Order: sequence, then structure tokens, then C-alpha cells
Amino acid sequence: MIKDPAAFIRTETRLLPVPHTPELSLHAADEATELWQRTEEELGEIGLPPPFWAFAWAGGQALARYILDNPETVRGKRVLDFASGSGLVAIAAMKAGAAEVLACDIDSFAIAAIGLNAEANGVTVTPVQANLIGRDEGWDTVLAGDICYERDLAEQVTDWLFALSRRGAAVLIGDPGRSYLPKDKLEQLCLYEVPVTRTLEDAEIKKTGVWRFRHSEA
Repeated sequence: MIKDPAAFIRTETRLLPVPHTPELSLHAADEATELWQRTEEELGEIGLPPPFWAFAWAGGQALARYILDNPETVRGKRVLDFASGSGLVAIAAMKAGAAEVLACDIDSFAIAAIGLNAEANGVTVTPVQANLIGRDEGWDTVLAGDICYERDLAEQVTDWLFALSRRGAAVLIGDPGRSYLPKDKLEQLCLYEVPVTRTLEDAEIKKTGVWRFRHSEA
């Protein structure tokens, strides 16, 4: 079993620029790293959950790009990055001038990756290992990338985010057309063509939107 997630991440990844936000870098797996080649069964044998933190997913890349290009979205605000993974969106928010960013994930390896990636990009975020669905700690802005890939999770998360939006939080969702995105409740702010890895996304470019809840319902 892996006793030191941070040391494991340093060994098994490379610090690489993010394709759609090249001003930011992440400790990531790629074809040159052994982590990339390992199957889920092999990862389970060494005590490693699926390493979602080791990749820059399309929704997170789009959300990070939007925040960097529209810093007023987060400037001076208390921000939550939900299901943060690598911490990419949280890092972008701090770069864009957020007052503070809470980056939450349930995976201890993601928590370690968030800390390492924030340090590599010269910012400070607060990693929190917790499932915050249903909680409201008064965040001004809530960011969520790639959360709609599983039916039950997507429903739980979007119901919670909708409630946060109704009470006045600015909620932004990055999504490349996952099956369970509730488009009927959302409006698209922008659409990007995001470079991704074919082995993860069955394409080299994913059209990826940044969405918010419709004003008439929020």
C-alpha cells in the first residue's frame, strides 16, 4: 500500500503545461509515465483508487480557461471548487484573484495532488477531503468540472448546486456533453474546443461548455 501519496505523485507523474491553459501546469500522467499504463486492477493492488487527479479533464480545462479570461467571476470572492481532482480549477481561481479557494475531493491522492499542483503554480488553496454535497458554507462562487458522468451522482450534485444558485451563489459548471448534464436547467456561457487525450475521451478535441443555471429559475 502507498504510505506517502505526495511522494508517489512526484515519482509517477510529470509536471506538464495544461493544453487549454498552458500558463498553468499540473503533475499529470501521460504516455511516458508508468501510471498511464497501469490497469484499474493493478492500481487496486497497490491501494490506489482510479487516479482522476492525474489528468486534466475537459470540463475542468474549460472552466479554468473561462475563469482566467473572466477574472471578475472569482475576484475577491470565497470560492469552492467541488470534486477538484488535480486542483486545476481551484488554481485558476486563485490566479484570477479569488480571496480564498476551498478545493474539495473525497480521494486522499487528489488532496495531495492539489497541494503539489498549487505549490507548482505559486498559489495557495485549501484542500479538504470531504463530500460536501448538501452543505452550504456561504461560498460566493461554486465551480464544478466534469460532474455529470454518472446518473445518481449528477442528480445529487446538480440539485445541490441549483439550491446554492437559488440562494445567490454564482455556480459555474464545465462539461463536454456528458450524458447526465441537465441542460434544461442551464444556459451556456461559452463553448471551447479543448485538447484531450483520445484514450480517455475517444477524441483529441472535445467541444466543452461552461454553464450556469438559468436566471429565471435561480
